[in-house]
Amino acid sequence: MAKYNARDCVFEIESATPATWVEIGNINTFSKSHEEETTDTTTFGSDGNAESQKMQKGKTLTLEGFHDPTDAGQTRVAVVNELLGDASLIKIRFHAPADTNWEVWNAHVNLGDQGGGNNDKVSWSATFTRSGASTTAVIS
Repeated sequence: MAKYNARDCVFEIESATPATWVEIGNINTFSKSHEEETTDTTTFGSDGNAESQKMQKGKTLTLEGFHDPTDAGQTRVAVVNELLGDASLIKIRFHAPADTNWEVWNAHVNLGDQGGGNNDKVSWSATFTRSGASTTAVIS
């Protein structure tokens, strides 16, 4: 894969109208993390060597940037941040510039702290935690 600019990646959240998407704007940093849960399978017969197996995998996506109360994507994130239970699962999608498909997640979101100093613009962040497997959709 060719190198590409992080600033050219696109992040969207599903609006209150299903299958309608809103771009999350004013992002200047993102990170996608992979987590795993393992189980210890070491026995006396392992001769002192640790043994384990991956049992579960998870992913998170953190977006950071500047708070903009007029940004429809950030506003939607703030709304779904307040939801609980089944209602807290929403869809997000994202892609890199050369991708032909969106990566689509069912996820719940945790809105991060906002703030700044005397000469700063107010910060904004959100962390999306994937629930279930990723899917894809053709970029149109």
